[in-house]
Order: sequence, then structure tokens, then C-alpha cells
Amino acid sequence: QVQLVESGGGMVQAGGSLRLSCAVSGRTFSIYAMGWFRQAPGKEREFVAVISWNPSRTTYADSAKGRFTISRDSAKNTVYLQMNSLEPDDTAVYYCAGSKSYYTVASYGYDYWGQGTQVTVSS
Repeated sequence: QVQLVESGGGMVQAGGSLRLSCAVSGRTFSIYAMGWFRQAPGKEREFVAVISWNPSRTTYADSAKGRFTISRDSAKNTVYLQMNSLEPDDTAVYYCAGSKSYYTVASYGYDYWGQGTQVTVSS
């Protein structure tokens, strides 16, 4: 099994930055890719970014390109999401997710999910 624990959420003003962390524990060797998703109130969960564990490649949602950066520290078994130039529309619960088999933007391709961390951006 794999456990994912997110941290780093909070409240920030528009234009500000936050860095989310996702600590991965358990059978980490089984992870093929890690993704970040978000869900705003009343909306579907949506893809934000994905990174393959080894070698590292990344893909971003259009809404994240140029503002967000996903990265991983293999030694620490941690995945990060650096978010800059935040906007009120970025307000959501952010989830990290792990896939055993796929490098994908689809949430159904992920086997493990964290509990989520709230990000609130005020105007």
C-alpha cells in the first residue's frame, strides 16, 4: 500500500504563491507517476499537473502552465506543487494522487489519493 499526505495549503492573496507538498510512504517503488488534482465547490475534480517518477517528465493543465511547477524529490519521497501568480479561480481543495501504471491526466488512472489540502485565494 501507499500513503499520501498533503501539506502546505492555506489562504493567500491574489498574485501570491504557495508550495504544496505530498509525502509518499509505503510501497513507494510501485509508483509510476504522481499527479495533482483540484476540486472547487460545486465543480468536478480537475487535473492540474503530473510527473513521472523516473525518469522525470511533466505535463500541465492549460490553467497551470507558466504559473505552477510540479517536481519530486526521490530521496525524500515527496512531490511538490509550486504555485505562483495565484488567482481566486485557483481556490480549491488540492489532492495529490499516485498511479502504479499510468502517466495520465485522468483521475481514474490513479490508485492512491491523499486527503486534500485547502487553498484559498482572495481577491
